[in-house]
Amino acid sequence: MYVWSKKLVIGILAGFVLLLGLFLIVGSGGEASILKTHTTRWITLNYIGLVVWVFVWMIDQTRVRGRNVWVWLVPFLLAPLPTLMALILFLQRPMKG
Repeated sequence: MYVWSKKLVIGILAGFVLLLGLFLIVGSGGEASILKTHTTRWITLNYIGLVVWVFVWMIDQTRVRGRNVWVWLVPFLLAPLPTLMALILFLQRPMKG
């Protein structure tokens, strides 16, 4: 579990925020999407499945370490990737006791 360095996580989070800002600026055009409805639904279904799978993994990892996962639910629903990285850093801290 000790494979994430703070520099790596900060770099990934900064890249995520940069790409999110770029997406919001560029993606605000008024033209119609060229993606078919079926493709969009398929991508959405896969994303939801991945989010559920990752949250189940988070439940498992926090339970093993005696931590509470439910405080991470709302941030995870709003931004899954940054919340997952923050949780991994949080779980890497040495346990007291």
